[in-house]
Amino acid sequence: MKICQTINDMRAASRAARHEGKRFGFVPTMGALHQGHLSLVRAARAKCDVVAVSIFVNPLQFGPSEDLAEYPRTFEHDRELLEKEAVDILFAPSTVEMYPVGAVTYVTVEGLSDKLCGKSRPGHFRGVTTVVAKLFHIVEPDLAFFGQKDAAQATIIRRMVLDLNLPVEIVVCPIVREPDGLAMSSRNAYLSPQERKAALVLHRALTEVKSRFDQGERRTIELIAAGKQALAQEPIVRLDYLEIVDPTTLDPVQEVTSSALVAIAAFVGNTRLIDNILLP
Repeated sequence: MKICQTINDMRAASRAARHEGKRFGFVPTMGALHQGHLSLVRAARAKCDVVAVSIFVNPLQFGPSEDLAEYPRTFEHDRELLEKEAVDILFAPSTVEMYPVGAVTYVTVEGLSDKLCGKSRPGHFRGVTTVVAKLFHIVEPDLAFFGQKDAAQATIIRRMVLDLNLPVEIVVCPIVREPDGLAMSSRNAYLSPQERKAALVLHRALTEVKSRFDQGERRTIELIAAGKQALAQEPIVRLDYLEIVDPTTLDPVQEVTSSALVAIAAFVGNTRLIDNILLP
């Protein structure tokens, strides 16, 4: 596995592979890798000749009171995992490499970036789209792989790619869960044993919404109420939002008449977790 720490090295490695006519897949991450990330790597390996992974903890997507300093950084362990998955290139730039002093340009997807997580984390999606646009420009992949757990992020990146005519296909892969249903997340490492048990209520709330939908309920006000009732069973879990939205526009829907995204975010102790399901 080739490790690139500079933009020039990454560009050279990418262009060398594509010059040989190889299909180039890319998985952007912030490290602290788990099986969810590795499922994206495997999906990329199945569809592409060459696979690159980036590890970059992006400061632009963290708010001033969020966990940038505490975010888990496990580079050596991540590197070993990626080598076992036969990743070809690891791009691990420094912050100053990605954001030189004086950089003032951002990429914002208007009308989407202030919804769901963007509503409670102002500036978050601007940070995401800025770094992803830069990574796409540097790596120049044919396909890029993202997880369904970050459903709003995937929707916003698809819109950015469409609007900016970026020559990359976005592939969204299913959520990977622990055996008990908890969606895999790097932030799960923050949870105490008690919090880890309480965090299962996010998936239970989504499951309750799905159950009510399967029983014939289509009114979102009733579906959301059922999810919130399930969530209330865990007093240490504080709801940020539970919404049912159109998966393309992220606008709330009053009634589920076609595909809909049920998205939840909640604080378990001090740790903010997200999860979602698609209806039907």
